[in-house]
Amino acid sequence: MLFVCYPKCTTCQKAQKWLDGHGVKYDFRNIKEENPTEAELREWHARSGLTLKKFFNTSGLLYKALNLKDRLPGMSEDEQFALLASDGMLVKRPILIGDGFVIVGFKEAEYEKL
Repeated sequence: MLFVCYPKCTTCQKAQKWLDGHGVKYDFRNIKEENPTEAELREWHARSGLTLKKFFNTSGLLYKALNLKDRLPGMSEDEQFALLASDGMLVKRPILIGDGFVIVGFKEAEYEKL
């Protein structure tokens, strides 16, 4: 499994604590240092079954500074993927990727299903 997160994010810390506490093995990736590529985001989006908007960190400072709440509806999917790939801080986290699933954000009930 791949665990993509930002170490200073409290939600990521909770998710990582849950994974460690349940003995789940994973590879760790700091989203700020190594942001997801457009190809990765496209693949994860397709596998997740979520809307593309769910991949945006809507509570983040950069999201707000770029006024994406108003801009996203007018952007094409290609433009949105390119924007997400431009800065890891725009991407909602954590993201847990495994065989047959992609979980965006942390909800304990979703992790329990693993």
